[in-house]
Amino acid sequence: MKVIGICGSPRKGGNTELLLREALESAASAGADTGLFTVFDKEIKPCDGCAACHRTGNCHIQDDMQPLYAQLQAADGIIVASPVYFWSVTAQIKIIIDRLYGYYRSGKLSNKVGGVIVVGGTQGHTEVRNLLYAFFAQNHMIIADWVSGFASRKRDIMRDRHALAAAKLLGQKVASLIQLQLRYPEGMRIPISTIVRDQMGIPSSPAEGRFLPVPQEADGAALSKGAPP
Repeated sequence: MKVIGICGSPRKGGNTELLLREALESAASAGADTGLFTVFDKEIKPCDGCAACHRTGNCHIQDDMQPLYAQLQAADGIIVASPVYFWSVTAQIKIIIDRLYGYYRSGKLSNKVGGVIVVGGTQGHTEVRNLLYAFFAQNHMIIADWVSGFASRKRDIMRDRHALAAAKLLGQKVASLIQLQLRYPEGMRIPISTIVRDQMGIPSSPAEGRFLPVPQEADGAALSKGAPP
């Protein structure tokens, strides 16, 4: 089994990376082959909204996301770690999320186990967790758990006993869930909204004809009874 950690900190060797390494080492001790993807040494451009991934399932932008795509598809588990920047993930993690837009439409991350690590000075941890949990859920991944760490200065995270212990357990939990081989039902590896739109031909947007036309007699009867239009 393969577990990859994505460190969203723009700082080399920062607190977020240190805590993520603790989780990866624990996953390795549980039998996983682990890898670490850092953003501080990568060039990753933002999504340009071309929608080519809708048709091909692949992003046309050639940069350091391309090797990450291959690593993500080969992985059984993914641990995303981010410091808190203004109550959210770093810009680099948000770009990665945007550049994976085509994946949830094709189910490429479906059934992979996901874990979250968040490091902040005071607050904002749950906002980061909620965003990454939503990303996992939209991609039909299996959510393992999350870890919150508190640190401001470099290496302060090594003093957070709770975060260190939790990170080790997260690595073990991700590995254990991979071994359980939990799966979404066949045909349900992508969001239901996508299935209804693409396979059943029912538009998802009200502007594109999502609603059936209201029969004239029913509309008139509702208005005559004082119902809101």
